[in-house]
Amino acid sequence: MAYELTESHDEIRERVRAFGEEAIAPVAREYDRTAEYPDDIIAEAAESGLVGANVPSEYGGLGLDSLEMAIYTEELWRADPGIGLAIQARSFGSTLLLDQADEQLCETWLPRITAGEVGTCMALTEPDYGSDMAGIQTRAERDGDEWTLTGKKKWITGASVADVAIIIARTTQDAEHRGLTAFLVPTDRDGFEATPITGKLGIRAADVAGIELDDVRIPKENVVGEVDRGFYHLLEFFETERVNVAAQAVGVAQAALDAATDYANSRTQGEKPIKEYQAIQHKIAEMGSAVEAARSLTYRAASAGDRGDDDAMKLASMAKQFASERAVEVADEAVQVHGGPGYVEDNLVEKYYRDARITKIYEGTNEIQKNIIARELL
Repeated sequence: MAYELTESHDEIRERVRAFGEEAIAPVAREYDRTAEYPDDIIAEAAESGLVGANVPSEYGGLGLDSLEMAIYTEELWRADPGIGLAIQARSFGSTLLLDQADEQLCETWLPRITAGEVGTCMALTEPDYGSDMAGIQTRAERDGDEWTLTGKKKWITGASVADVAIIIARTTQDAEHRGLTAFLVPTDRDGFEATPITGKLGIRAADVAGIELDDVRIPKENVVGEVDRGFYHLLEFFETERVNVAAQAVGVAQAALDAATDYANSRTQGEKPIKEYQAIQHKIAEMGSAVEAARSLTYRAASAGDRGDDDAMKLASMAKQFASERAVEVADEAVQVHGGPGYVEDNLVEKYYRDARITKIYEGTNEIQKNIIARELL
């Protein structure tokens, strides 16, 4: 089955697009230049009900399904990838809480997340282990009614501004992926330290940091899901998040296409608009087709996840891999359409080119996605 867009999907798009055009787009370049974290815009997004939009209404969210979230994400990234990611990351990991945590943890944290009172982060990647979850070295040891966590995490979105982190740690040694567990860790605990990573190529308004855990103690009630089942809990979580990254890619690709078409309409060369040159027309045609193809696959993957289709994992990886590669290509061509002006930071296409590149890396590199796709097909 494919997907069907309804009036409710149009309403979500209009709502997020209006917020993006009014609150995000006018200041996007400045936040990229300063790499400042957009606290004020996140607070405004929370007031507008746009933080934790996937969280059910009983916890203060909008209760958006995967297709609605894809549209929501696309429009945030169309307005600006860096600020859009910062808004999204405030509730990163909430899906795992909803699916696996007990009711007490959900009631304690989710309403505060959607209200904008606290932010979350999801800490999986380590300095030596990224896509290979079986190699995770951060360890958690049971000590009576508590667990102690020790280890290092790297490249964690939102870590230095988060109030609570979901940490993936090893609870059974020498068990590879079968010995991992998820823990909810308040970041004000003794032994928890997050250090921002600076000098990023793109998404500069979003926080990315490393984490050090030195015998951080948390109560046993803060286990998310089952002990030693964290890897399996993450499989469903990443299926959703890969569709989310695909939607991010569609959003930045659309922004680059918009900028290229606007420039082609206004720029003259040889006393006529450059849109009248066939070379430019072909570029715009290919860019537009790439964006629509990526959007269609992304929406199909989101809908498959909502229905629980057997091919949902395959489609999620296809969407993430395909959309991210098209986003980088479209952003590259947008720079080419602009020529010299597109190569300097006065023009947004230079920024889109930098921002788009991350979508090929996080939530599982595209090389890993190809492994998953091949496995599912074969």
